[in-house]
Amino acid sequence: MELAKAYNPKDVEARRYDWWDKQGFFKPEAQRYLDPNEKQFVITIPPPNVTGTLHMGHALTLAIEDLMTRYARMKGARTLWVPGTDHAGIATQAIVEKKLEKAGKRRRDMSRSDFLEEVWEWKDYSHKVITQQCKAMGISVDWQREAFTMDDDRSHAVMTAFKQLYDKGLIYRANRMVNWDPVQLTGVSDLEVEVAEDGEPGFLWTIRYPIETNRWDGPRHEWGSGRWAEGATEWITVSTTRPETLLGDTCIAVNPEDDRYVMRVACHAYVPCAARRIPIVADKHVDPSFGTGAVKVTPAHDFNDYEIGVRHQLPFVEVMDEHARMNAEAGPYAGLDRYACRKQLVADLEKEGLLVKVEDYMVRLGRGQRSGAVIEPRISMQWFCNMQGMGKAATDAVRDGRMKIVPERFERTWFHWLDNIRDWCISRQLWWGHQIPVWYVSPELSAVSHEPSRPTQYCEVSEAAAYAKAIADWGPDVRLLRDTDVLDTWFSSGLWPFSTLGWPDVNHPDFKAYYPNAMLETGYDIIFFWVARMVMLGIELTGNIPFDTVYLHGLIRTADGKKMSKSRPDKMIDPLELIDTYGTDAVRYFLVTAGAPGNDIKMDARKEGGKWRSDRMEGARNFANKLWNATRFVLTKIENEKLKIENSSALQATNLPDRWILTRLNQTIADVRRLSDEYQYGEAGKLIYEFIWSDYCDWYLEMSKLSLNLPVLVHVLDSALRLLHPFMPYVTEELWQALKEVASGKWQVAGGEYPSLMLAAYPKVDEAVLGAQGSALADMALLQETIRAIRNVRSEYKVPLEKRIPAILSAGAAAAMLSEQREAIAMLARVDAAAFHIAENVPAPDQCVTAALGEITAYLPLAGLVDVSAERARLSSELEMTINLISRSETLLASDFVKRAPPAVIEKERAKLAELIAKREQMQIQLTKLS
Repeated sequence: MELAKAYNPKDVEARRYDWWDKQGFFKPEAQRYLDPNEKQFVITIPPPNVTGTLHMGHALTLAIEDLMTRYARMKGARTLWVPGTDHAGIATQAIVEKKLEKAGKRRRDMSRSDFLEEVWEWKDYSHKVITQQCKAMGISVDWQREAFTMDDDRSHAVMTAFKQLYDKGLIYRANRMVNWDPVQLTGVSDLEVEVAEDGEPGFLWTIRYPIETNRWDGPRHEWGSGRWAEGATEWITVSTTRPETLLGDTCIAVNPEDDRYVMRVACHAYVPCAARRIPIVADKHVDPSFGTGAVKVTPAHDFNDYEIGVRHQLPFVEVMDEHARMNAEAGPYAGLDRYACRKQLVADLEKEGLLVKVEDYMVRLGRGQRSGAVIEPRISMQWFCNMQGMGKAATDAVRDGRMKIVPERFERTWFHWLDNIRDWCISRQLWWGHQIPVWYVSPELSAVSHEPSRPTQYCEVSEAAAYAKAIADWGPDVRLLRDTDVLDTWFSSGLWPFSTLGWPDVNHPDFKAYYPNAMLETGYDIIFFWVARMVMLGIELTGNIPFDTVYLHGLIRTADGKKMSKSRPDKMIDPLELIDTYGTDAVRYFLVTAGAPGNDIKMDARKEGGKWRSDRMEGARNFANKLWNATRFVLTKIENEKLKIENSSALQATNLPDRWILTRLNQTIADVRRLSDEYQYGEAGKLIYEFIWSDYCDWYLEMSKLSLNLPVLVHVLDSALRLLHPFMPYVTEELWQALKEVASGKWQVAGGEYPSLMLAAYPKVDEAVLGAQGSALADMALLQETIRAIRNVRSEYKVPLEKRIPAILSAGAAAAMLSEQREAIAMLARVDAAAFHIAENVPAPDQCVTAALGEITAYLPLAGLVDVSAERARLSSELEMTINLISRSETLLASDFVKRAPPAVIEKERAKLAELIAKREQMQIQLTKLS
């Protein structure tokens, strides 16, 4: 195969991926190199939601997990990466509803089955798009094992899990407070509630409630008369961001240590408008610093108030319906939208003299992720899962070391959340999802029954099983109605590590061979919503932890540090657009090297000409091109080599550059393996970059032009390609295949017996090389320092590249070594070989630039660098100009300018002055050298 002059990812990526896939290289059964000392590596993909297309967060996940998978596979671990997608209940349903609305249709005008047909059609479309994007990222998943959270096998697993937990008494139905979306008309999880990082502009209303006394025992006039609290003499004042909920207040709470209210505890106040007599109670959870220190308590419409209500056995008064409209309990405000009620109620409070003040306030307002509606805490009949025992099992797994969290700092967060875990609301009032497997005996039949011992609900894996039991209890005429709710998406996702491997069939070959997984990799933002639930359900249902290690990556943020969100579409970046511009390898390399485990990543992206641009991805693309060109150079050398090397495995390091590059290669292998095993992929990738770009390309390839050791040249390139492959799979596979083909018949590339680079062995450290070549590093460091010093002087004096200069090295003990490398120095530093002298001790000549390098001193005669007279005149003129600019800047900064100008402008002028002074000093030094 012939390599093009420049690397074009579009000519390589689709072709290579199609080849990998068709050859079956992603399957564990395809592996040929296996190391019995390596523990098998199994990982399941965090299933993307079938809600459209992937974003940069998905791209980060795929890049990291493919790196992990390819690294494990090349180390010789039996490796399986399972792909799949998530049905994403509320998110997908919301998208399809909006799609239907554009066509003039409404879900509520359709049957459930007709609507679900529309959703399945969308799912097929979205799944196709997501699969194309995943393949574009180059991921080496086993596509034949692909799963979907609502396919037949996963649905069977979900029904089985529900029944097992139900039969254990861990799943129950109850009236509890949930996050209620008044547009979607369903309860939603905390993850589906978005809160602006800085809050939203709102108001804090301070309202006074009349207190019952011996002289005043409640309102005697109608609300709105302006005389409602007439006669009241004592008051308690509260602050709230939601005044409309006061209609459901059932107490006022104060902190027991707040001296302002000690005498008020056990008194009673009256709720404005409702005229409800409510107690004033002491509760340690009240924050004395918020507002007045006294808080209104609405147990039916606030999570914290709900807990206070339970603790103090308060009544729960609901004043809103499912649409967030005021109900009959709201009295004169019944039928109003909550915000219309707020406006009217505040006006009436002011009329009654009960509104003390209104302040601007940033409110932490929860909004439905899909609807955008303000979430309303609401008591609703829902299905719950008891999490106390499962939560303890999950914390024990980390505490006793069976499961590891990377980075370790997230263990503290893990313990805090699970030690205080609440029961999980697992039901959703949706149509798309796993319908809860509970059937109820029809009301007309259960109502006439005089045998209360007969069950009226059945939890079974299938409708047939439910009917079989119901018929046995009620006879053949029984009619069952299935619960209409569906399960929270996270319930099916929580089974993912084992449902994808055949569970509940514990004898399934994949479950027996690959469970538990070795790794779970995901973002830290879903450690509770997904990771914790997988661990809890895994232990409860399989008796084992679902994975040994949890690796948490950070979030992708915009250049200004904001979280990427669909609410800011101008900041959303399509990874495919970046791939089109820079290639997959460049995007992947940036993502995996841009941050450490658990740390957020800022995208250095900007829009130019309608496209996203990234300097760091451009740098990664340049790296791929550098490697491409280096390989083309090596291939040319191989093709020109006439001699067949019979024993290429015995590398002969014949000179310093050979000994040095082999030592550096083995150092790099050791460090990359150590860092990768410690999950420090970013640092490992940077080391590989530095070795290839600097050590191999900039130094060794250049020096090989003087003395070619082709076996070493090929061996190091082959090793470098294998090191880099998990980071940049496309370019490395293409180059390795070319190297293997061109070298065939002359010597064998390491791993050349394997059809693909991904199946070849990852480089191992050759301890013999490291032990034998110890002095090579020190000698090469001196050589490089000498060359850099001469190059720096050339740059300082602006010597043209084509001009060779004289040089004298007073090298002490290094003279012999540097003399051996005089050709390399002459070539790389552009030194005139005829005027190049090296000795142990040389007196300093006149009119020379001196570069002191420890025991080595380089003398570079000025006459060989520049026209001394012309350079002296140029510097003198430039120095005079610089002195004038310094004087002008100093005068400006000593004037009223510093009082009138903005601070940023003043600071800019001061920075300019400092730069001019430094420039003056440098020119004075240069003039002294020319004297």
